[in-house]
Amino acid sequence: MDGERNVDEAALHAALDRVVAALPGGGEVRPGQRTMAEAVAGAIVSGRHLLVEAGTGTGKSLAYLVPAILSGQRTIVVTATLALQEQLVHKDLPFLKRHLDVEFSYALLKGRSNYLCLAKVAALDDPAQQQFVGVDPDNQGVRDIRAWAQTTPTGDRADMSTVAPGWVWQAVSVDARECPGAAKCAQGPRCFAEMARDRAHAADILVVNTHLYGVHLASGGFVLPEHDLVVLDEAHTVEDAIAATFGLELAATRFENLARAARGVFTRDSQVVDALSRLGYHLERILGDAGGSSGQRIDPAADPLGSFLVQANEALAEIGAMTRRISAQGETEASRLRLASLLDALRSDLQEVLESGPASVAWIEGGGRGGSPTLRIAPVDVGPRLAATLFADKTVIATSATLAVGGEFDVAARRLGLGADEYDGLAVPSPFDYANQALLYCPVHLPDPRDPQYSQQMLDELEALILAAGGRTLALFTSRRAFEEASERLAKRLPFKVLVQDAMPRPKLVEEFMADEQSCLFATMGFWQGIDVPGRTCSLVTIDRLPFPRPDEPLYVARRAVAAAAGLDSFRAIDLPRAAMLLAQGAGRLVRTRDDRGVVAVFDRRLAKARYNWTLVRSLPPMRRTRHRHEVEAFLRAAGTVAAATVDEVSA
Repeated sequence: MDGERNVDEAALHAALDRVVAALPGGGEVRPGQRTMAEAVAGAIVSGRHLLVEAGTGTGKSLAYLVPAILSGQRTIVVTATLALQEQLVHKDLPFLKRHLDVEFSYALLKGRSNYLCLAKVAALDDPAQQQFVGVDPDNQGVRDIRAWAQTTPTGDRADMSTVAPGWVWQAVSVDARECPGAAKCAQGPRCFAEMARDRAHAADILVVNTHLYGVHLASGGFVLPEHDLVVLDEAHTVEDAIAATFGLELAATRFENLARAARGVFTRDSQVVDALSRLGYHLERILGDAGGSSGQRIDPAADPLGSFLVQANEALAEIGAMTRRISAQGETEASRLRLASLLDALRSDLQEVLESGPASVAWIEGGGRGGSPTLRIAPVDVGPRLAATLFADKTVIATSATLAVGGEFDVAARRLGLGADEYDGLAVPSPFDYANQALLYCPVHLPDPRDPQYSQQMLDELEALILAAGGRTLALFTSRRAFEEASERLAKRLPFKVLVQDAMPRPKLVEEFMADEQSCLFATMGFWQGIDVPGRTCSLVTIDRLPFPRPDEPLYVARRAVAAAAGLDSFRAIDLPRAAMLLAQGAGRLVRTRDDRGVVAVFDRRLAKARYNWTLVRSLPPMRRTRHRHEVEAFLRAAGTVAAATVDEVSA
């Protein structure tokens, strides 16, 4: 693109008409899509922020991409899910490049740890460095990655045909804290992460995930190229994602990684390695003693943790000075620089933990089942940080299928840091006929989810519905425990293939689900949004319980306290809007085209009986509702018959 353009309305309409007509099967621009595109164009010209709730089927990706491309402004599209990134980069943007009469370039950029580190792969061949890498080079997973490294053009973990175990991938990748930089690395000219960054800096439209954009904001704007326009797609996820990137985590594994890195540098001096290992051991013991159970809030400056942090910082400063005095060359020099980077990053985090104040919340997570406890710190309210680092100097388009609560944007705007006079809000309804295409089922005969009898009866209900649907089910769960129990028990009882998340890479898992119409896919929160499975394959979406945050979840405890101090009803200000957005996201997996028909079943009687139920029901698409299973079974049978007839007609 060759500079800033005003987005002429006639040109925008002509461009939309052209690209929509070029879609498979052709078609007309949907009214909601045109309305949204006009609003986005207006925001670009005026520089005023825009919040858009665009119902499923609106075509929101084209509605913001077309005016962004026509404007000539460098744009960063920020997404929460890999599925949407893949859709944008491999489908929508190539399509627009073919059919828009505008020259532009685009790229996808991920965090550095998503790319293979060739320096670490090379270290596998050096006996002196193998301890630093920390894996057996003859391990099958490592051998697979080494073979893949010879052919991959991207080094992107997502491009692997198999799932690399986390500990294996960690051994052959680096994050920004560990990387010494391309100029100081022997593999710098071939670095996959640097090549991806080069493509990103040359792109007019850049797609990144929310975490990476949060890192960019937290760094003061030094991670991504300069840009004018930001599109926050799946904007309902931004608050929690940004809270994570503006915070930090500290665990014994940070010291263990340092010790492993030090082995490749202090080859003749085990004292440094031993000292780092001891620090990791002491931190794990302190966190384990303080945590009790996962989710325990703590004061990180209080003893013994506060004293440990001060002493550890002093020890790391001394080891850092020793590291800098070492003279090294070649791969050993790269290892020395990598160790120095890790030391500096950990010292900075230790200091930040000590200086964290009342605007942040600290808690201990994990530690059960032999796991290592982790200290996490996050800001309670990300709004002020976003107001200063994002909204102050960028034009922002924030969009999602679930952004307004009860038709109002004030809750979402306030959580993002926008004042009432700083943005325009637009709600664009879905073009789908939900009243005829979908049925919402809440089996009120089930016990309350907190009842001990609930789990067994819920699984029986789920089994009956899956049988009625002939498979074709996406079963969503709010906890891993419930997901694992349902997967294990129903896989033995159902006559259909049960696919489970993490069994294969996510794109391949969705592909398998779509390929086998009678299969079922069981998954947790990561699949509540961002996956698109149109057609008969997904005729039943089930949700085990309302997705409220846990009462003791530390970040939400702190947010409730802030809301209560401001005189608000904390449940209605914090818990209810989050549950409504997530519930609508999960239910939104069902109807993806005008021909889709099916049922959303929520196995939580509170959706029908609680005093707040209408807030949740109104957040969902306007489906017909029932409490009776026989109506659901009849609807599913009819949906299968109609879909089969449609397929036969198309085939004929």
